[in-house]
Amino acid sequence: MTKNPVFREGIRVYILEGHGIPAYIYVLILLAPIEFLSIFLQSFDPQAWMGPAKLFKIVSAAAMLLIVFFGLRVVNQEFVPWKFRSLKQWHQQEGVPIFQVALGQFALLSVHTLLFVVLCSPLLIWAGAIARVTTGSILLTLLLLLFYSLTYGVWGLATVTLWENKVETRQAFIRCFLVAVLLLTAFFFPPLNPVAFLLFYLGEEIKAPLDFGGWRASVPVLHFLFHFFLLGSGLLVYRWVLRKGGSL
Repeated sequence: MTKNPVFREGIRVYILEGHGIPAYIYVLILLAPIEFLSIFLQSFDPQAWMGPAKLFKIVSAAAMLLIVFFGLRVVNQEFVPWKFRSLKQWHQQEGVPIFQVALGQFALLSVHTLLFVVLCSPLLIWAGAIARVTTGSILLTLLLLLFYSLTYGVWGLATVTLWENKVETRQAFIRCFLVAVLLLTAFFFPPLNPVAFLLFYLGEEIKAPLDFGGWRASVPVLHFLFHFFLLGSGLLVYRWVLRKGGSL
């Protein structure tokens, strides 16, 4: 993978030159106060609604939203878009096969996702220790964060490829897409919502009709079927855009 020019370009721009560091800092700057504030509020009143048992749930949900949002911004090349070559430049001018371009971009998405989760891990582990959450639950929560970031990040790849020369358009689309998925699933069918499912996994109850003509649906099955559909459809759109030859 280190020989892939697309991957090398992303590593150079985001890590070696430091243009991706602000995104990682933003996540920590926003997540740390949420955790400290949760602990601070609890210290005032033992009867406070934000008890220690809920600390890990709150921090996990906040981390998921932050990682997905800033991961999409990084993949969408929102910080320094002028430093990246377009698909047409890679394929036609540099002679890089489409498959290698896709492989390099997906590898970069995976690296960013892993970095975000690793950076948030100390805060999540600390919250888990305070809330007395088991090690297995913490590890599975981290895996869920990886899964969500990759699932939604694929749509970032499709967007940045489709609207390479229209930064404002792809920024608007990514935000509308993420907000639409979160709000529509939260209001109309919570088992599909990533925040609701994360809280469900950590012990909260999801109140939603799960009976379909006598067949009782499982919350995890419905949730992961939806997100695998989201992941698969994102990959199909991304593949279609690549084969089409790039931006509109």
